[in-house]
Amino acid sequence: MEALADVFAPIVQACYDLSHNWWIAILLFTLIVKIVLMPVALWVQKNSIVMVKVMPALNRLKVRYYGDAETIGEKQTALYKEQHYHPLLSLIPLALQIVILFGLVDVIHRITDSGAAGTEFLGLVPVEAGGISWTMPLLAALSAAVMGFVQNRINPLQKEQSRAEKNTTNGLSIALSLFLGMFVAAGMAFYWICSNLLSIAVQVVCNIAVNPRNYIDYDELEASRRELEELNALSGGRSRWRSWRDPLAKRERADFKRFFGTANKHIVFYSEGSGFYKYFRGAIEWLLAHSDITVHYVTNDPDDRIFALAEQQPRILPYYIGEKRAITLMMKMDADVVVTTLGDLDNFYIKRSYVRRDIEYVYMFHHMTSMDMTSTIGEYDNYDTLLCTGPHQIAEMRIIEDMRGIRHKNLVECGYDLLDRDLEDYAMRQQDIEEGKDRPSIVLAPSWQDDNLLDCCIDELIGSLVGRGYRIVVRPHPEYTKRYRPRWEALQARWESVGSEELYFEQDFSSNDTILTADVIVTDWSSVFCEFCFTTLRPAVFIDTPPKVRNPHWRDFGIDSTDINLRNRLGKSLALDELALFPDVIADMLAHREQWRERILSIREGFVFNLGSGGAAAGRYLLNAVLSKQQERSGDSSPSQANHDQEEDHHAAA
Repeated sequence: MEALADVFAPIVQACYDLSHNWWIAILLFTLIVKIVLMPVALWVQKNSIVMVKVMPALNRLKVRYYGDAETIGEKQTALYKEQHYHPLLSLIPLALQIVILFGLVDVIHRITDSGAAGTEFLGLVPVEAGGISWTMPLLAALSAAVMGFVQNRINPLQKEQSRAEKNTTNGLSIALSLFLGMFVAAGMAFYWICSNLLSIAVQVVCNIAVNPRNYIDYDELEASRRELEELNALSGGRSRWRSWRDPLAKRERADFKRFFGTANKHIVFYSEGSGFYKYFRGAIEWLLAHSDITVHYVTNDPDDRIFALAEQQPRILPYYIGEKRAITLMMKMDADVVVTTLGDLDNFYIKRSYVRRDIEYVYMFHHMTSMDMTSTIGEYDNYDTLLCTGPHQIAEMRIIEDMRGIRHKNLVECGYDLLDRDLEDYAMRQQDIEEGKDRPSIVLAPSWQDDNLLDCCIDELIGSLVGRGYRIVVRPHPEYTKRYRPRWEALQARWESVGSEELYFEQDFSSNDTILTADVIVTDWSSVFCEFCFTTLRPAVFIDTPPKVRNPHWRDFGIDSTDINLRNRLGKSLALDELALFPDVIADMLAHREQWRERILSIREGFVFNLGSGGAAAGRYLLNAVLSKQQERSGDSSPSQANHDQEEDHHAAA
């Protein structure tokens, strides 16, 4: 330190000779230090810009490998190395400042020991002298606060840090400045104050010399940040401490561990909620009845009905995994076959496994309509197999694949088990349904998209039916009542003068009785018409509100969209300016029920594969897929060997 003091002392003396004031001399010395260290500041500036440049890629790494800290760390290190980013470089200016500070200690002592006029306050140490000398540590802390406030807005790296990171950095800087000011001479504290404030000027100069906007794509950075924030929001805002006290968190951790502690998982179903089991049900029941396979069922819903079913069926192994942890689980998936109803696999949060590349991913449809207009452009791209409900889906998928130049998927002629069950239920209850009706039933069942029936013409439709001897049921989409509760309640209030025996607003959506008892259903773009028309063989009225379009380029495929062409085959489509015809259309449909029945029956026969046995077709395909995977892995595995593996699977899980 004495060697440094020997270097610094002549510089400080020269500054004093120029200004004839020791305080100004320290300020000038600080300015000289900042100028000398400017190349280091520019080096750090460039390094900070590199870090901000790689932030979009880093954010997307965190999204892609969410929850896998080890993989994220490896990828991050590789990214830093590739881009020549040095994480510790930003500490060099601070280290140099501390070295200079220690070297300056002896210089200040030499000045104060000389007893020269004007040096009395320069040598006071607050913890020893007290009194007015305490202003110096306070001013040092204030200068650090000012520096932090400004740097958070102009420093290219600091401005992109999270609020917690900024607060931590500023807090440490303020604490360090306050601590130094308390234990060093006032002259030293003054140097630190000058250094903090001049750092702002240095950053301004660096931003002019190396402008961050010339190197950083801020739009891309913001987009990647939103992706990561949306992913983090899946936690529901629970803190780490609260999650440890949450019984669901404990249950989730246990199920996560149990899932990966189970060997030889041959088939896994992934469900976003309890309502999705109905689409898997036929396939699962067939698998359980015709093989000894163990069904692993992952659900985001802690109250999923699968847990009650598993109590009666020991070969169903359910796991509660929340949305956030499911991202990690799916990335580390190890199974032969994975079945989901989830669109856009590998396009958003839920990814294909990077642990095992040969998994067959199977998409099970939860609708019978088209794949062009209401599906996103790449919704099915990353699946290996689609269990199609009818020939229209196969034809549409092949056109889409050829036009987009993507690989052909395995398209299975499966069917629609949910329709099969509706048909069976309706056949058993049809006589009771008809005997219990005292008037024709008209059900208004819209979607919940923008400009649906409830928002654009519901009062006109109800008004044209009231007083005509009908039983009118308004059955909203459950999502509508959840999102737009005030609108739903205002609608009911407007029609409260009409008795519930004539006009009924449905509140409970656990049953489809009102759908099955309807004589005519009225909808906009909801797919409910397929289940209704093909089950009851009765017609629908379609109101041409703005369509539900998830792919704005769907017309480029040149497909006669099923969502559109069915509208005038299974019923009658009315434009919004044709609503005056609505009551006459209803009356005509009721007067010609038999003609509609025959017409819809003929359409149904060619529209759905394996009518009455869709679940069996799905289950049979999935079992064969599992056996094929086992044969591929073992080389000569037979069905009996696969069955033995299944027994080992179940034993390990137990």
